Amino acid sequence: MILPKRYAIDAIQQETKDTFTWTLSSLDGQDSAFLPGQFHMIYDFGYGEIPISISGDPQKKLMHTIRAVGPITSHLQKLSIGEEVGIRGPFGTHWPLENIGEDLLIIAGGVGIAPLRPVVYHALQNPLQYCRRTLLYGARTPSDLLYVQEMEQWKKSGFEVYTTVDHAEDRWNGHVGVVTALIRKALIRPKHTLTLLCGPEVMMQFAIQELLRGGVDEERIYLSLERNMECAIGFCGHCQLGPYFLCKDGPIFSYPKLKKWMYIREL
Repeated sequence: MILPKRYAIDAIQQETKDTFTWTLSSLDGQDSAFLPGQFHMIYDFGYGEIPISISGDPQKKLMHTIRAVGPITSHLQKLSIGEEVGIRGPFGTHWPLENIGEDLLIIAGGVGIAPLRPVVYHALQNPLQYCRRTLLYGARTPSDLLYVQEMEQWKKSGFEVYTTVDHAEDRWNGHVGVVTALIRKALIRPKHTLTLLCGPEVMMQFAIQELLRGGVDEERIYLSLERNMECAIGFCGHCQLGPYFLCKDGPIFSYPKLKKWMYIREL
């Protein structure tokens, strides 16, 4: 078992009322290197451990975006700058970013944009790798959108960013509806488009069907699944999906690997 390393909270950015981003620094002298799509097990001393995707730039300080939805994450939200947490990892597979000359299409829902943000950083730092870079991002309401100010900088740097919400609020003049409704307009070269998805599983299921109808090859569709991870090494079995343990065989999978399993209810 990998023991947790000590990290201090350097900064806290409140993204929404229940979601926040930490910037962390190692207290043991060396920050943890990672690849976009991997995750850490964050140990809250005295409370427990939970898997959290890494949401920062691989070339800069470690960052995690956390949504307070349970007892451990709710306690993490109460921690202050300077307090310590334990970090194990990184664990898991990563997004395939070796493709050159293709279009890059990122589709995210809710906090699912967090493990995809490192991909955006990678694409911005390698502007000649992809012909076209597009982000489609959906949330329940405008107040639930993450990284709003940062997205404006992404647009200025050449990223096409389209946001949509399920329910509009006052002063919202953007798209209203599910994120899958934006897919067809984003597909210019479907046979040469690398597509990366993360969000609620039902959203990804419908997005995949729309991508396939639009002409994207199955082999160019990748998604991130994270459910019930507890040990991060495939020992406890809580995250098993068919023959796979999501913590060590994933969380990033190609669609052909998962298509037999992800549509089976309650699996």
